[in-house]
Amino acid sequence: MELRDILDAAAKGVFPPPDGTTTVVPQMCARDAGVIAFTAHTVIFTDEPEQWVREALAAVDCDAFAASMNARFLAAFMDRTGRAHDTVDLLTVAPALAGPPPLELREIRDREHPRVTRALAHRDEVRVWEADGGVLVLGRGVGGRPEAAIEVAEEVRHRGLGRQLAVAARHLVTEEFVWAQQSPGNARSVRVFQAAGYRPVGSEALLTAR
Repeated sequence: MELRDILDAAAKGVFPPPDGTTTVVPQMCARDAGVIAFTAHTVIFTDEPEQWVREALAAVDCDAFAASMNARFLAAFMDRTGRAHDTVDLLTVAPALAGPPPLELREIRDREHPRVTRALAHRDEVRVWEADGGVLVLGRGVGGRPEAAIEVAEEVRHRGLGRQLAVAARHLVTEEFVWAQQSPGNARSVRVFQAAGYRPVGSEALLTAR
């Protein structure tokens, strides 16, 4: 089974068995490697040998269920691959919605726009829209899945714009589901996406090329 197959199944509520094991699958592109932790089952996507992955996990002195997200394993993973890692994100997903988005959006077509170039460093097929005080990004990320990200200016927060942008992504996505990651410490972002209908499915540590 490939990474995208696992993600598509999880989006539909069908998860790997909660048996405490780890599945190792190849990367789907050179840019993205990492770890996705579902309930009592971990998926590690990397082009490193599976034997190395399992030996590195076994070397971590902690509960086996937590080894894949343990700082010692992630540090070994980065050292082995020469990659960088920022944070462990909450991984969420929502079904697409029919009809136009609930607010007026203006697409940014300038590929040199700073928000576009920043998004292109992490995703493919990027499209960016702006609203008064906010930005919505759609693109293909890990495993080719459709991903959404939003930004809201501080001066217009607490007016529901973030939720509207997150809902708009569900209207604009061209596939059955759209994914989004939030840092668990960013409680405001977590609340926004859950209010917009995104449900948590796991956690993700993404390792990107330096």
